[in-house]
This record gives sequence, C-alpha cells and structure tokens, in this order.
Amino acid sequence: MSDAVKVRIPTILRTYTGGESEVAASGDTLAQVIDDLDSSYPGIKGRILDDQGAIRRFVNVYVGNDDVRFLDALQTPTPEGAQISVIPAVAGG
Repeated sequence: MSDAVKVRIPTILRTYTGGESEVAASGDTLAQVIDDLDSSYPGIKGRILDDQGAIRRFVNVYVGNDDVRFLDALQTPTPEGAQISVIPAVAGG
C-alpha cells in the first residue's frame, strides 16, 4: 500500500473527522483510500458511497483536478502525495 495521500473533507462531513478539513489516508486506489479513511473515521465511507458501493450521486470526488467519474471511479490510482477532494454537489436551480 502506498504512503499517505491528503483527503480534503467538506464541512458537512467534518463531524466524522473531529472538525479536520484535511486528513491523511493511504491506498493505491481510491477504493483503498476510502476504506482506510473509514477505518480511521468510522461512518464516513457510508456518506461517500451508496449501498451498492458506488460513489453517491450527489458527491463528487477528485484526484488532483480530475473528477474520478471520468477516470476509473473507485479504481482510480492514488499515487503518493495525491490530493483527493470530496465535494458535495450543490443542488439548486
């Protein structure tokens, strides 16, 4: 497993991280990083992934500046030092 990546946590999920806006996690793919996050911050995975294990419809996840939906989704590589951002989609009209 690779060394740490940085994960930016949106305000709405900071209750899981003790108020931290950025936390470290490790894993070679986004799926591994999310599993690692959940082992440190129980419950956060369920807010990012749906019951089928896919990224929730109203959550956007970026590795660097790239939306993982246009990459390999949960299999997107997360190289050491990568910046991962979890961003709730803004609804409205």
